[in-house]
Amino acid sequence: MKLLTTAPPSVRFAPKTYLDAVTDLARWNEAAGVEGMLMYTDNSLMDPWCVAQAVMEGTERFVPLVAVQPIYMSPLAAARKVSSLAFLYGRKMALNMVAGGFKKDLEQLGDATEHDARYDRLVEYTQILQALLRGGPVTFSGAYYQVSNLKLSPALPPELMPDIYLSGASDACLAAAATLEATRFSYTKPPADLEPKAPLPGAGRLGLRFGVIARPDAEEAWAIARDRFPADRRGQMAHKMARGVTDSVWHHEISELADDLHDARDGAYWLYPIKNYRTFCPYLVGSYDEVADYIRRYAALGFRCLILDVPQSQDDLAHAMTAYHRSSVQTQPVVQPA
Repeated sequence: MKLLTTAPPSVRFAPKTYLDAVTDLARWNEAAGVEGMLMYTDNSLMDPWCVAQAVMEGTERFVPLVAVQPIYMSPLAAARKVSSLAFLYGRKMALNMVAGGFKKDLEQLGDATEHDARYDRLVEYTQILQALLRGGPVTFSGAYYQVSNLKLSPALPPELMPDIYLSGASDACLAAAATLEATRFSYTKPPADLEPKAPLPGAGRLGLRFGVIARPDAEEAWAIARDRFPADRRGQMAHKMARGVTDSVWHHEISELADDLHDARDGAYWLYPIKNYRTFCPYLVGSYDEVADYIRRYAALGFRCLILDVPQSQDDLAHAMTAYHRSSVQTQPVVQPA
């Protein structure tokens, strides 16, 4: 199972402090054996391509996973970003193709495209992007994009072709991921809810994003988790408001599950941070062996990529890596907690 992490959101930092924070985090993760880092995009965050370049400057092999939103730039502009960074650094990157976003962001950009149509548009966009990166000239005529004899410069070396990821849980997202042969991420349910449905659609090309709070003893892990994510009435109200305006299938499914579960918990699987609007992914909390067991079960269901939520510290990351290595779904050397 490929292991990635998440870049911290720039809105939580003062100007000039973010560069050190994100590069330090990238170096910790690279040293621990993590392959790369997801960089989000929305109207409130700094440009993820700038974050990607900063991470490339500060690491040797670390792979930026850059979120690409079609309404922010043309397929050619995105392809030029990839090929230009490859030209400068000789490094591979990955792309997380984003169909939607926050409703307010889309409204500000004048994008009223319906949910399923946004995935149709994303497929066309990604097909042009990939064709440009493979070499041109590219001619394409679709419902959303038309290009004629379009060619990319500088050219991208074939070995640096980026892996493609999509995020979502709707039927439209599943169809788009199948068409593009992309790895599909979702904020998924507990393994016990998924195992009766196996084989899952797209098994072998599935990814998931989780925070991990693991310690030698489960009681210690839960004490840390509850201290880190206390009850927040204002956050719970913000979560309900966001739930009311989004058309995201995964957001509705996870929100309903958080309401149904006692303490928003199913064993090591915990949705309380989402319920309090402190993060956008579930958490796995428990002893090393308990967390490792959940990772194994997801791997058995066909999940092949795990993105960790932003670790609180280098020590926190080392504990998460211990649980990951105990799952025996990878072969990297073990990094012991400090």
